[in-house]
Amino acid sequence: MESRNKTPVARLWELAFTYKILIIFACIFSILSAISAFLPFIAVYFIIYELIISLSTHSALNVELIINYGWLAFIAATATMLLDFIALCFSHIAAFRTLYRLKYNFVRYVSYLPLGFHSQHASGELRKIVDDDIEKIEKFIAHQLPDIVGSFASPVAILVILAIFDWRLGLATLVPVILAYVVLISGYHRKEIKTNMQEFQKRLVDMSNTSVEYIRGIAVVKAFNQTFFSFKRFYDAIKAYQIYCLKFTYCFKNHMAFFLLILNNIYLFILPVIIFLCGYVDNYANFILSAVFYLIFSVALPVPFLKLMYVTRGLQQTAESLTNMDNVLNTPCLVEPESGFEADQYDVCFDDVSFSYEQDPNQQLVAIDQQATSSAEKDNSKVTNAINHISFTAKQGKITALVGLSGSGKSTISLLIPRFFDPNQGKITIGGVDIKQMKNDYLLSLVSFVFQDVFMFKQTILDNIKVGKTDASLEEVITAAKAAQCHEFIETLPNGYYSIIGSQGLHLSGGEMQRLAIARAILKNSPILILDEATSFADPENEYKIQLALKALMKDKTVIMIAHRLSTIKDADQIIVLDKGNIVEKGLHQQLIDNGGYYYRMWQFYQQTLDWQMNQSTMEATTDAGNNLHQHEVSHV
Repeated sequence: MESRNKTPVARLWELAFTYKILIIFACIFSILSAISAFLPFIAVYFIIYELIISLSTHSALNVELIINYGWLAFIAATATMLLDFIALCFSHIAAFRTLYRLKYNFVRYVSYLPLGFHSQHASGELRKIVDDDIEKIEKFIAHQLPDIVGSFASPVAILVILAIFDWRLGLATLVPVILAYVVLISGYHRKEIKTNMQEFQKRLVDMSNTSVEYIRGIAVVKAFNQTFFSFKRFYDAIKAYQIYCLKFTYCFKNHMAFFLLILNNIYLFILPVIIFLCGYVDNYANFILSAVFYLIFSVALPVPFLKLMYVTRGLQQTAESLTNMDNVLNTPCLVEPESGFEADQYDVCFDDVSFSYEQDPNQQLVAIDQQATSSAEKDNSKVTNAINHISFTAKQGKITALVGLSGSGKSTISLLIPRFFDPNQGKITIGGVDIKQMKNDYLLSLVSFVFQDVFMFKQTILDNIKVGKTDASLEEVITAAKAAQCHEFIETLPNGYYSIIGSQGLHLSGGEMQRLAIARAILKNSPILILDEATSFADPENEYKIQLALKALMKDKTVIMIAHRLSTIKDADQIIVLDKGNIVEKGLHQQLIDNGGYYYRMWQFYQQTLDWQMNQSTMEATTDAGNNLHQHEVSHV
């Protein structure tokens, strides 16, 4: 992306001027507002001038002229607020449009990144970027950009005003302003402050991540009677955030204190100059008038300069936030061909596929179009592969079951099919076409998932099922729900299919959510179906109904089923047994039982668990069986 070659500040200005006309008008009105803010002081100067002249010459006071100056001050003050309001209107319109584009493009881009990216980045980190960092960019465009322009216009206007009335007193007024900014800038350039600011940002992200984790796990925390302080990671993240907040504050406190001290006491620099010049002036009346003006004017000087300080600091913080956003946007998506191939049949074939989660995250996101070289294989040997040299074919219209102990690589194989990750070596084909030669949208349209862990959006049940097919009619949704055995319980809800999950006390059981997930897959009707423990939350009665629904769903499809309940895959056309990422057996259920190998021992252990009861002898027996299964050495197929 182009943003890779630009500094954060340059990128920020680029985004700020996305809508140039609106921003230009905002800047013009902000400058006019800054200039008009000084007109009341000039009007006050001339009012005082008229009063002094009238008193010194004993002439009649020109009341009409004084009233006119008063009206000038009033109109200028009103115009200042009006012009500032108009400037903010233009900047806010530009900011809200930019905010919409940034959030839409960011969320859209993140949706294109493969699962490998999301496994490396916590949801709290991405939430902070969307909710906090991009919002800071909006705030910068809406508020800080007009303030920056107006704040830079103010010193120019001030210099003109100071030079017009008395350049000597003007210089005495300008010296403390320059001195104050020298103190402030010297503080910003300290290495310690920069380091603490970076650490502060990191701790803020970490605290956001752990807070999301804590809230999501609050049920576990409460169930085990844990407290906030016992949730160590969250507590440590908050303490670390506190420490670096204090470090940044303490290391900058002296610079800030001196800056504010000088800027708020400019008159202390003017008074000695006034006293000194009293002995060298001829026209005391004009000099005293100028002196009074500068003393009054010095009280108003800190406002634009303090605003400039705050917007400058806001610019730095916004640039940091923009860097966080660009770090995600600069993450490469999976490479896909310009004109992808399509399959005319849907056999899924793994050809010598190996994969590790421990590889470089950036490498996970780049498509590999050729076999790994010998040097790459040497590098991969340093990490633990989730799967090793996997080769098998899942035939269309057949059921291929993947079984094995937890961590054996079953789910990893299923995630490689829709390219949630790319393998380290080997290739995966659908209908003879390498999946890397397919468009990602087309590839995802071929695959339906029913995961063990079901996620439901806080939307209506109708919308949650229509995730499988967004343009489906209500009749199609109801047909899919009936096939998934969930129509009956949906009808009992207060608003039926229009009931919102998670609102007004509406919470579904695990089995109910799993049936909704099956309804999604039925509605999508993809040629390849991946079932990851699709009946894990079903009670015996509903499991039978779901099995019937799945049989109708699986007709003529390429089905890859991951199961721990071995009874659910007895009728599979092919059973692939995995252990530690390796295929150790293949075949039909009865063949594998007759072989008396790894699958046979798993079956024996499974049969024992069906009759399991809570007593000492069965506990010892199941423990021994489990140990034997783990310790038994098997050869690779």
